[in-house]
Amino acid sequence: MQQLIIELQNLRKKLNENLKEIERKGYKKAKTEYNYKIAVSKEIRIERENKMPVTIINDVVKGKKEIAQLRFYRDNAASSYDVAYEKQRAIKLEIGIVEGQINAIRKGE
Repeated sequence: MQQLIIELQNLRKKLNENLKEIERKGYKKAKTEYNYKIAVSKEIRIERENKMPVTIINDVVKGKKEIAQLRFYRDNAASSYDVAYEKQRAIKLEIGIVEGQINAIRKGE
């Protein structure tokens, strides 16, 4: 029983640490999205000033190396955030399992 309580404490510690990680990754996700959208809008404005046909502006802009790189960073940050969020769910599930084991022992099962 003592070992389960220690495991529960460790899981709760991991849960709190992961919350901080989610916060950091959430900020990075938002920041990379911001940078990407700002860069895309600037490039679209430039292409409009250069009289590029409106129907192809988005494709041309998103095909530029700098924009594609920012999009990669944005997608990578989003993926990293999603992984941290799923890790949080897994830790909560583990906590529930350990709490169930502790309760079963207390009931004498």
